[in-house]
Amino acid sequence: MDHPAVAVAAAAVAAPALAPSLEDEVDPRVADFYRRTLRALASAGIPFLVGGTFAQACYTGIRRPTKDLDLFIRREDYERIAQLLLQKYGWRAEMRHPHWLAKVHDGREFIDLIFNSGNGLFPVDERWFRGNCSAEVLGVPVLVANAEDCVLSKAFIMERERFDGGDIAHLMLACAERLDWAGLLERFGVHWRVLMAHVTLFGYIYPGERHRIPAWLVARLIDRLADEMREAPHPEDHVCAGTLLSREQYLPDVRQMGYVDMRLTPASGMTQEDVAAWTEDIQAKKPKDEAKDEAKDEAKDEGE
Repeated sequence: MDHPAVAVAAAAVAAPALAPSLEDEVDPRVADFYRRTLRALASAGIPFLVGGTFAQACYTGIRRPTKDLDLFIRREDYERIAQLLLQKYGWRAEMRHPHWLAKVHDGREFIDLIFNSGNGLFPVDERWFRGNCSAEVLGVPVLVANAEDCVLSKAFIMERERFDGGDIAHLMLACAERLDWAGLLERFGVHWRVLMAHVTLFGYIYPGERHRIPAWLVARLIDRLADEMREAPHPEDHVCAGTLLSREQYLPDVRQMGYVDMRLTPASGMTQEDVAAWTEDIQAKKPKDEAKDEAKDEAKDEGE
């Protein structure tokens, strides 16, 4: 039986070219903003990878309108990018959340510059820039984030209003034979249960496609789960990892129930300031009426 890595390498040789991405789904003026940014970074030799909806369309062929362009960059390249786009086009860049996200603005339109995951677990490093596929995005030749990194960046997004499990299921459906499953398992590390959850859901969503997930991977995940279940309880581990999945839904656990926020442990690179700013941003993302009503409810609760 071939080692999993050998099978992945063999499948990668036969990988099809990626589909052109979203030329018709983006407003022409916004597309020009994206196009000029991609060309400027490429001409300056600054490494970047296209992710988000554009990468999803490249891998799966599923096209949908998008409100922004996601570019994965290394944190150390942010200042160069900000200076380049300011000098060349007068576009303003801001470090929106220092632990993972910056933005470039052209009026009301923006591009996300992503150098980590929102939970601080997976900084963009040199591994992201190995063996990338090329594609044309809005007519510009670019490198696209690997499907494995797309899975990694989406797997922990389980908010009440947004769940990226559908995107992961579609990536697995499109790329199951080409995914580096051994590498994915390694990179999920102690968070392997999250990978297991998505693998399990894939088999539920596509019963006729279950066989496309490597049997060795499923067996290894099940063995890990069985080993954990045989361990003695660890009542001292009063930690909530839910905050790595949703920045809002598990706030009662860390604020009222006495659980330690996993984001503030060595597992994540986030600081108290990062968590506070990321939490404050929740209200900014909500419609004004909803945010106002919630603020009133919180004030009422504090007064009781």
